[in-house]
Amino acid sequence: AKDGHKDIVDTAASNDMFSTLVTAVKSADLVTTLKGDGPFTVFAPTDEAFAALPAGTIEMLLKPENKQTLVKILTYHVVTGKVTAKDVAGLSDATTVEGSKVMVSTNMNKVMINDANVIKADIMTSNGVIHVIDTVLLPNDVKAAL
Repeated sequence: AKDGHKDIVDTAASNDMFSTLVTAVKSADLVTTLKGDGPFTVFAPTDEAFAALPAGTIEMLLKPENKQTLVKILTYHVVTGKVTAKDVAGLSDATTVEGSKVMVSTNMNKVMINDANVIKADIMTSNGVIHVIDTVLLPNDVKAAL
């Protein structure tokens, strides 16, 4: 791997706090995409973030018939390009791979993506950057349906 880093998927897979995310990415068949050249910026929710969704949500999303919704949610966490914390600080929004925008706000060196806090920024990978967030981001139409 270039820069001696693993790609986004392998980086996430080697970290226990992303086990739900990795399971979801596999279920959504996004592994190949997120191992692609990118670069991608991924706002990666922790297992705790997924656990905070309404009871049964994850199990429902992992069902084959809900794959499109899962893909929509996951791609809503991905922005094309390598956006570091410093870059994020200058943005007010970012268009996700899913197609809709996430709002970006910076306050006292704290960065928020929609209503999620970035709890660890700039985990560099060979094909992009991961920012760890404490809340799962949901596109409005998905949020309305849950």
